[in-house]
This record gives sequence, C-alpha cells and structure tokens, in this order.
Amino acid sequence: MATHNELGIEGEKLAVSHLTKNGYTVLETNYRFQKAEVDIIAQKANILAVVEVKTRTSADFGNPEEFVSKKKIQLLVKAVDFYITENDLDVEVRFDVIAILAQNGNMSLNHIKDAFYHF
Repeated sequence: MATHNELGIEGEKLAVSHLTKNGYTVLETNYRFQKAEVDIIAQKANILAVVEVKTRTSADFGNPEEFVSKKKIQLLVKAVDFYITENDLDVEVRFDVIAILAQNGNMSLNHIKDAFYHF
C-alpha cells in the first residue's frame, strides 16, 4: 500500500478515536454512494456529523482542511441525503472536517465543526 494511503488510514483511525472520546457514536466509516465516499458518519444527540478527514504531512501548501473541493462537498451532500432517506432519520446534519497534520512523528488534530461555512 502506498505511504499516502497508509497515512490516510491512520488519520481516519485517529479521527474515529477523537469522535468516540467526545461522545459521538460512529455509524459508518467509508460510506459509499455512487461516486461519493463519506469518511465518517457519526451521531451525537440529534446531530448527524458528516466528517471528511484530511491528513497531510505538511502545511506548506495549505492546511489540510483547505483541500476539500466544491465537487467533494456536492458529492457528500448527495450521499448524506440518500443515507438519511435510506435510514429514515430525523436529525440535524452538520458537515465537519477533521484536519490532521502528521509531522516529526506527531499527529495534531483540528476538528472543525460546520466546516463548509468557514471556507
């Protein structure tokens, strides 16, 4: 497996651990719908958190959260609309980004709630 894929998997594991420690129930990881893949779908109370995880080894070209494209956002919205309908959920939906920087053997995590409003 390519090093960047391994880094992404480690980042997603760290994100799941972070969410769980903070009272979220992880409902899905790597949920696929058509061309979309949602990294994590988690719930806390009546909020369904749709989480995109971005892991990078450097912020030289921008912070990890800056690499979520408009196309990715559109795909996430479409996938989550289907997920909510498929599971007959009555919840508030929030789109988050968990940005992880892996540098010098350390991983720092930044959980940005309602992330798409920040761009």
